[in-house]
Amino acid sequence: QVQLVESGGGLVQAGGSLRLSCAASGSIFRINAMGWYRQAPGKERELVATISSGGSTNYADSVKGRFTISRDSAKNAVFLQMNTLKLEDTADYYCNAVVVDTVIFKPLNYWGQGTLVTVSS
Repeated sequence: QVQLVESGGGLVQAGGSLRLSCAASGSIFRINAMGWYRQAPGKERELVATISSGGSTNYADSVKGRFTISRDSAKNAVFLQMNTLKLEDTADYYCNAVVVDTVIFKPLNYWGQGTLVTVSS
């Protein structure tokens, strides 16, 4: 089994910054893409940013220029630096990873439990 554990959420004023972290552990053979998604109350889960194993990144238009995704492959970790936060960034943020484990040896999608980010005015 593979587990993803997020940290770093919290309450921040508009214009402020937060850094989210996510660490993967368990029966990991290789991690392919990693990413962050978010779900605001009453809305569907949406992509925030992804990063490939080679370091290529992709961002939602709404966060381009404000958020930066990065990863530490040696530590099986992914990070999301969030700057210039807006009220509309308030959501539960979920870590995602496509992991090839040491049991099935096929890429499977894993999710963290989520961390709440609340941006106040």
